[in-house]
Amino acid sequence: MIKINWKTPVCTGTLVLVSFSAAAQEPAAPQTLSLKQAVTLAVQNSRDVALARVQYNVAANSAALDRAQFRPNLYTGSGAAYTHGFPLTAAGGAPSVLNTEYVQTVFNPPLRGELHAAEVRAQARRLAVDQARDAVIVRAASAYLELAKVRHSLDLLRRERESAQKIVDVTRERLSAGLELPIELTRAQLSAAQVEQRIAHFEGREEALEAELRGLMGLPADQPIQASAEELPASAEQPVRELVDLALASNVSLKQAEAERRAREHILKGQRGGYWPTLDFVGEYSLYSNVNNFDQFFRRFQRHSLNLGIAAKIPIFSSRTSAAVALAKSDLSAAEIELKSKRSDVEIEVRSQARRTRELELNRDVARLELQLAQENLQLLQARFQEGRAGLRDLEKARLDESDKWMAFLDTDYQRQQAQLELLRATGQLAKVFQ
Repeated sequence: MIKINWKTPVCTGTLVLVSFSAAAQEPAAPQTLSLKQAVTLAVQNSRDVALARVQYNVAANSAALDRAQFRPNLYTGSGAAYTHGFPLTAAGGAPSVLNTEYVQTVFNPPLRGELHAAEVRAQARRLAVDQARDAVIVRAASAYLELAKVRHSLDLLRRERESAQKIVDVTRERLSAGLELPIELTRAQLSAAQVEQRIAHFEGREEALEAELRGLMGLPADQPIQASAEELPASAEQPVRELVDLALASNVSLKQAEAERRAREHILKGQRGGYWPTLDFVGEYSLYSNVNNFDQFFRRFQRHSLNLGIAAKIPIFSSRTSAAVALAKSDLSAAEIELKSKRSDVEIEVRSQARRTRELELNRDVARLELQLAQENLQLLQARFQEGRAGLRDLEKARLDESDKWMAFLDTDYQRQQAQLELLRATGQLAKVFQ
């Protein structure tokens, strides 16, 4: 069981501070984690981030495979075969005891275009690592902040339970004295039952969030967590135009779309070069044996043979090249349209998120003032109760109202923090905040 100690300001709008301490019977020692530490652990232990890194390595190795065609390639081998008549292998060459072949592509525009496209796409896969990291940061930070909100809400609800029970007891006494109707007792019992229902809901949510956080951070299942809720940077205070510029320069999805457009540009450029000749540097060394009866078919037998040179392939008419160029053009046009659409979507999204963050900040201010009003009203009723001018039921109802305003404030504050996280991710500032 995790014990919760809350320090809550009475009339301020600052985010509540929370500390959690494990009870004495917990077998594992509690671990104190700040929001930044929790996010760092989640990123370090994330399978999604690890998978994105592996996929980037796959893309980089695939580009290296394409690059290998433009680097030296040396092969050697031997074999044995029976020939009758003119000595010739199935491949059309003379049979040799040992054969060594050197091949290196020097000029091949279509292959060079595919290589550049693969390199650009590999860099785009590297951006996917950042995208996975940002998703993990948002998930871990959201769970952490929601857990703080849920635990504070549970603390308030458990106090509501005491107030609701006192109201039930007073109403029952007044009903016995003939001062209340039975319907008032039913209302009081309904309020108490609703509080119990909400407590059960939040306890289930607390358990789910604890399990999610432990899984994200790689902690044991029985590891108690001590945490403190923290305020996020007020990124929404930046001008909207500045936020849009940050998003257009740093948004991961937009960078990936730009990388795909550049990759298709390289492919188109390479396919257009398909009308030009291709050049390969080739070399071949062969060691022959007279056992193949070369002396019967040739005037002079030469054991060693060496050939070096350039192999040129000149296209005279290639239907495939024309079709490949047309396909590359259409692919590039599609990528350009997608990039423009992505730019527009990112700008609209950032403006919408900035506006929503601002609205939620105003909602939080309203909730804070409503909470302050409820607290001041509770103080007045407490003074009247001590003077004998207010009843216990009115006092407990005021406490219930104050508790409800606290929970409404916590909800609006959490929604504001969620909007801030999404805005930070859209503008590419999320990783900097948690460095």
